[in-house]
Amino acid sequence: MRHQHAVIHHRGLDFWSARAAVLVIICLQLLVINNLSFGPRWLAPTVEAALLVPLSVATAWTQMQTRKAVDHEHWYAIGQLRLYIRRTALVMTGIISIMNCGSLVFLVRALLEGRAGAGTTLLVDALNIWVTNVIVFALWFWSTDRGGPPTCGLVKRAHADFLFPQMTLPDREIQGWLPGFVDYVFLAFTNATAFSPTDTLPLTQRAKLLMMAEAMISLLTIALVAARAVNILA
Repeated sequence: MRHQHAVIHHRGLDFWSARAAVLVIICLQLLVINNLSFGPRWLAPTVEAALLVPLSVATAWTQMQTRKAVDHEHWYAIGQLRLYIRRTALVMTGIISIMNCGSLVFLVRALLEGRAGAGTTLLVDALNIWVTNVIVFALWFWSTDRGGPPTCGLVKRAHADFLFPQMTLPDREIQGWLPGFVDYVFLAFTNATAFSPTDTLPLTQRAKLLMMAEAMISLLTIALVAARAVNILA
């Protein structure tokens, strides 16, 4: 029988993929052409980096401790630390979400007031906001589904927020399958392009609200900002 905590040992790549995704977002925020940020351009990336560094250190330390844990007390201590890491990660994801929504609001306002930049810069900034939107909601989905990474694989499937197609297959090799960070990136990408669920269905109200928010931001970015930029170019 597989140890109940064995999932933690092969989930390390997901944590580092999520940390890398935050680095991509920081780079995208620094590459915004128009003035679309709260305060100085460096403020949001600096705050996010200040949270990302201790998160990465704590994640690395936790993964080292999982290799040494042998009894319930060790696993309990690791679980408590992972919960603190998750809460900090949620705060960071919330900051990124607010900053990205703020950038979209500023860009739309600039369009409506007729003081936006050239069409090319609008297209680049719209694409920047859209890509950031996909990544940040992949982080939201990954951080909330099944109680988040700290409890992923340690709770019953009934507590899942999303129904992935692998979970419906009768094949024994698929039983016990758990989604990884890339699966949530794919979910966020398809939701942002189709504006609705595709192969993965939301099961909880929380998941439905998150998908609605992502689709609304994506629709606004594509339908209003990008379309206006194309008109300017034409």
